[in-house]
Amino acid sequence: MAESSKENKEQKAELFSDPTVPGPTTSELSALATRLNYSLNDDELKQCHSLINGALKGFNRLDHLVEPTLPVKYPRTPGYRPNGDENPYNAWYWKSTIKGADTGKLFGKTIAIKDNVMVAGVPMMNGCRALEGTVPDVDATVVTRLLDAGGTILGKARCENMCFSGCSFTSAYGPAFNVHDKTRSAGGSSSGSAVLVMAGDVDMAIGGDQGGSVRIPSCWNGCVGLKPTWGLVPYTGAGSIEPSVDHLGPMARTVHDCALMLEVIAGYDDGLDHRQPPNIEVPEYTKKIEVEGLNGLRIGILKEGFGHEASQEAVDRIVKEAAQNLTNVGAQVVDVSIPIHTNFQGLGFKGYYATNSMKTSGAALKHDTKHLSDTFKYVMLTGAYLNETFHGQYYGRCQNLGRLLRQAYDDVLKDCDVIIMPTLPFVAQKLPTDGEMTLEDRVTQSINMTQNTMAADVTGHPALSINAGWVDKLPVGMMIVGKHWDETTVLKVARAHEKIMTSK
Repeated sequence: MAESSKENKEQKAELFSDPTVPGPTTSELSALATRLNYSLNDDELKQCHSLINGALKGFNRLDHLVEPTLPVKYPRTPGYRPNGDENPYNAWYWKSTIKGADTGKLFGKTIAIKDNVMVAGVPMMNGCRALEGTVPDVDATVVTRLLDAGGTILGKARCENMCFSGCSFTSAYGPAFNVHDKTRSAGGSSSGSAVLVMAGDVDMAIGGDQGGSVRIPSCWNGCVGLKPTWGLVPYTGAGSIEPSVDHLGPMARTVHDCALMLEVIAGYDDGLDHRQPPNIEVPEYTKKIEVEGLNGLRIGILKEGFGHEASQEAVDRIVKEAAQNLTNVGAQVVDVSIPIHTNFQGLGFKGYYATNSMKTSGAALKHDTKHLSDTFKYVMLTGAYLNETFHGQYYGRCQNLGRLLRQAYDDVLKDCDVIIMPTLPFVAQKLPTDGEMTLEDRVTQSINMTQNTMAADVTGHPALSINAGWVDKLPVGMMIVGKHWDETTVLKVARAHEKIMTSK
């Protein structure tokens, strides 16, 4: 017995001594110390080298322990990348049918998943060729919830390169086309999600939003897209840009289906998403929004949401008219102002990390940078310069000032139930032709429509885009912003507007 115990200890010692986490060489450590402006003599460098390599032995144990993972409950095949007539708007990235439960709120509904959200066994490239060949081994929480509710996933919707564009020309394998005019942008970064919904390929789709990426393509294609309150919908298993502004949200052709999808995907994720309070309540939105009129409800028309330098007069007019029409069903419309609205253009978190995808995608992005979009490079270069030169103080200032913006919205929402403004200041832009744009042009066109959408990502308020009318046969989006955790009122106002539009 004693010999067996001794043998087990020796096997464990041999197992955990395996150098799976190689330490730096002395020359690598010296170069690192120089970059950090640390002054170390040769003897101190050798001692640091010994200490670091000793510390890293503890990391060797991690590679021999089994990590908890996310469930993969429904069978699927890897699928294929569709082309030609099967993908007329270039909105699909990958097709793979996954049938969910035999009953549930979404039984009979078909769904597309934005290609920055993990679906186990199905390729995910996040719009970037550098990540081509990456296959997640887990299902994101929202994917599991959609399948548990009886939905059928038909595949992955094309998204913009690393989700860093509000226009739809940066994705690998070409642009996604606007469903109303193929010469125009579908918006981004959830470009494929909006197009597949409005083209009738699916009933609903998951989108992601860090600066407007659910609402921008919803606006330009004419569907309903909701960025929920920050933390209402778990982000577990989705590709992150910045945890303090990461959101996933529903996109559908009707307010009812948008509300129905939210009922399914919202709610606490058992501690896997650090942004979520454990006492999240998820009402039956579909029942609560079917009311007769908006009696007693106050709607604020945000002064700073209109009249931007790039605003189309017709867009501003249509949104104001749509808001005024809500007075016909009992709402009161008032003018409000948030001056700081136009001035806003956490690195770490506790939660689930998809380590296999982190390893493969991290290596790919480091060595295959030629496939990264100009916008991604611009943002990363700016961030690296600010962090290295100013040691993250401007990141900290932005987070601190974000609290002022949030408070400014909260103050207005004490007297109003929702705030309304144009989702975007102009209708869908023309897609660029190869060779006609400089790098600066490409970056500018990727982010020049976000004047109104970015604020709600910073503040975390729920914000929904719905079609308000048309300019030159192109949709105009109206954005409805509500109080934290009050998606019910946002959806109720959207439903009342939808009824007015369908009655005309």
